[in-house]
Amino acid sequence: LAERKQLHSGSAGLSWARVCKECGQQHETQDTHLYEYQNEVDDELVCHICLQPLLRPMDTPCGHTYCFHCISNFLKEQDFCPVDRQRLQLHQCRPSSLLVRNLLDKLVVTCPHYAECQQEMQRCELQPHLHNRCPVFKRLREEAEKRKRPSWNEIKGRKGDGEPSGDAKHSTTLSRNHTRDQSEPGLINPAYEEIDDDNTPLRSSLVAEANVVELFRDEPEEELGLRIVGGKDTPLGNIVIQEIIRDSVASRDGRLAPGDHILEVNDVNLASVPHTRAITVLQRSPLLRLTVMQEKGFKIRDHPPDLNNPGKVLHVMLTKTHRTEPLGIKLIRKSDESGVFILDLLPGGLAAKDGKLRNNDKVLAINGHDLMHGTPESAAMIIQNSEKCVNFAVLRPAENPEEAGSSREGQHSRGVRRAPEPQYFRRQTTYLKDPPGGFTCQEKTVSLKKEPRTSLGITIAGGRDCRSRLPVYITSVQPVGCLHRDGTIKRGDVLLSINGVDLTQLTYNEAVSVLKAQTAQAQVVLRVIQTLSDSAEEDAETGSRDDFDNMDDQRDEIRTWTPLWTHWLGLPSHMHWCRDIVLQKTNSESWGFSIVGGYEESHGQQPFFIKTIVPGTPAHFDGRLKCGDEIVAVNGATTVGMNNSSLIPMLKLQKNKVTLTVVSWPGSLV
Repeated sequence: LAERKQLHSGSAGLSWARVCKECGQQHETQDTHLYEYQNEVDDELVCHICLQPLLRPMDTPCGHTYCFHCISNFLKEQDFCPVDRQRLQLHQCRPSSLLVRNLLDKLVVTCPHYAECQQEMQRCELQPHLHNRCPVFKRLREEAEKRKRPSWNEIKGRKGDGEPSGDAKHSTTLSRNHTRDQSEPGLINPAYEEIDDDNTPLRSSLVAEANVVELFRDEPEEELGLRIVGGKDTPLGNIVIQEIIRDSVASRDGRLAPGDHILEVNDVNLASVPHTRAITVLQRSPLLRLTVMQEKGFKIRDHPPDLNNPGKVLHVMLTKTHRTEPLGIKLIRKSDESGVFILDLLPGGLAAKDGKLRNNDKVLAINGHDLMHGTPESAAMIIQNSEKCVNFAVLRPAENPEEAGSSREGQHSRGVRRAPEPQYFRRQTTYLKDPPGGFTCQEKTVSLKKEPRTSLGITIAGGRDCRSRLPVYITSVQPVGCLHRDGTIKRGDVLLSINGVDLTQLTYNEAVSVLKAQTAQAQVVLRVIQTLSDSAEEDAETGSRDDFDNMDDQRDEIRTWTPLWTHWLGLPSHMHWCRDIVLQKTNSESWGFSIVGGYEESHGQQPFFIKTIVPGTPAHFDGRLKCGDEIVAVNGATTVGMNNSSLIPMLKLQKNKVTLTVVSWPGSLV
């Protein structure tokens, strides 16, 4: 408490890199959050270990409640309950009831910068207050951003050695031996290239921060809603978030975004673990403390680039007469695109009177908070917690007569959706290449004689009409079918043909029809491909999951099994489907992505993968390019055989437009 009083007394000596972004106090990353409570707290709401009001309360089977952080640290050294010493393991603990958590959230606390701020609020409101209203917190953030804005000559001078400076060095120490600024073999950064023949200055600087995000599952087996790519056994190296699933734990939390690099999970360093090990770590705990490296992007210009098809970025400020005045905006989400969109402006409302916002505008940010992949709920919370001025950054679709005429949605469709190209992957690739090192495949053939009515006993998924244009693959081998007795066919195998009928380019329904017709025959010859990885852990993981699912087929039907991202890396290239993504920019813009891969003496030829997409850049606004995508061609020229020194000039030469041909596989769902 004495330490808290001292921290609470003023803002002198505070550093943005050291201050906690959740509670506003200065404490070590591994320590629990600190709060200044106004009233005496009931003993039933106090942790028996730290003797402070509970944070992320967890109930034990023996009826005691502790902070998650406290009990997890305790059980690293002991195997019993601290109160009654009954045998206890962390996986036996369960989150406390919603009633208890609500009571804790309503505890009244003061802002840690009360000397200047003079604000009291419920504990659950402290973090929004710090990020939206606290003047001290705002000043610390602005000072840190100023220190992170060196000249571009300085940035170019640091590229080679990769050493961060100033507060950036402090923020990156949250991870061990693992930052984005490190020099990595095969990593090129067309996002950061300066245009030598243009005197227009580029955006100030690229800001990346290491932050700690805690995610809390109400049920132990609830999915976080993250799709991840990467791992030490892949060219990406890092574990990277590819996508956030709508209405999931991660989506409702709102702090994670596609492109974030996950450095640690509950003090487990993910820098040196393969993909499957990272999946296991992310699935085994009800509360996850993630240390993530997040790109904050470049500062958006007052006059953003005109990207023709994607539209233009507008900045609109609405000023309320008082803090609680509604803006009169209805926000929605769309089924075919992530993010927040304006559905309607209420007549007579503040936004309608201002006249600058329009229906179908996509909200990119509010008061500096990135909402590119946000939700209407998180946007509404930012608006409610804002002061009188609310600053919007919105993307307005361009009105293209050609696209408008052919679009089913007419002028109200967002230009970036490109109605003539509704599919994610349009064609079978013609760019032949080898898979990444460590990933291979083998073909298997099974010939069976069977009774005409006997089922093969397999279930399938995929098909070239699914969202990711996947080949048809096996999701389960049922114990009642003849293929289970043979034992050759496994879950995850990709179907090639049955009785000579090709299955590789069919939609799901087409594949089902062919399989039904051919299995009616007495003789069945089935050809499949099994993808393989050098990682022994992947084989162990797959085996354990097979055993689990065979014990509970009903549950497998409810929760469909999907392959890991690494499963697709060994697939031969003639089975890949690709698409073209056209990015456009002005001469002074950066493309906004970084790449890893290419030919290296130590690793041989590796495909080029998208590793980072920078917020506020053409690649980010376009929305189609994802982390983990493989670039197989640039402007129609294959990238096979290229190294960094040949691909970098090719990207730099494209002043205003570049066509990337990419192959994309869905990230592993956790």
